[in-house]
Amino acid sequence: MSLWKRMSLVVRSKASKALDRAEDPRETLDYSYQKQLELLTQVRRGVADVATSRKRVELQRSQLQQQAAKLQQQAEQAIGLGREDLAREALTRRSGLTTQIADLDAQIAQLQAEEEKLVRTQQQLQTKVESFRTRKEKIKATYTAAEAQTKVTEALSGIGDELGDVGAAITRAEDKTAQMQARAGAIDELLASGALDDLSATNNGDDIARELAAMSSQSDVEAELARLKGLQAGAPAPDALPSGQDVEEPVLDAEPRKDAGSA
Repeated sequence: MSLWKRMSLVVRSKASKALDRAEDPRETLDYSYQKQLELLTQVRRGVADVATSRKRVELQRSQLQQQAAKLQQQAEQAIGLGREDLAREALTRRSGLTTQIADLDAQIAQLQAEEEKLVRTQQQLQTKVESFRTRKEKIKATYTAAEAQTKVTEALSGIGDELGDVGAAITRAEDKTAQMQARAGAIDELLASGALDDLSATNNGDDIARELAAMSSQSDVEAELARLKGLQAGAPAPDALPSGQDVEEPVLDAEPRKDAGSA
């Protein structure tokens, strides 16, 4: 297969698919029904035209028949008056009219046959159009119901997908929330243990807090030292005598004592 034929085949197949997607069977059926109604209207108009022509010819034949009858009377009257020549002339004209009447009768018969044929065609077409209309409405109703069912199914499928997406989003949100809670708990533990400084306050606030803490600690130390000094100053010495008694000074010997056993 040549390249051109392949390209042509591809183009025709794609065009066919595009037409299939764009075509609405209901619109196609309505269009076909409309065309059949137009054809039925044309047939009815043809029947009316043939009937009109037949009526016109019949009227013309009737007029000729009246003229022929009048000529017949004139011929009889001429014979009664002894005017054979006039009677012959009247009968000659009547003969010509009779020939015309015969031709009109043949034409009327032909028009009558054509009219009857068109009437039968009209009746048959009318029956087909009515049958097509019934079938058309049935197909349209079935297609509409199938289309509605398809849309409902597609809608339900879309809802299912959306619900699945929502469920996945909820799962991800719960996971992120659990991770955030775990991180917050870990940070609280680190702050409580002192392993991590609390950076929520400003730098100036941290400096003031540290200075106040240092001053408080130093004040506690000085207060404890003063208390200890006060206790030390108010307590008696280990060998101290009661107040009001003199303290005897120790007597120092001029010479050292000798032991009793010494000579």
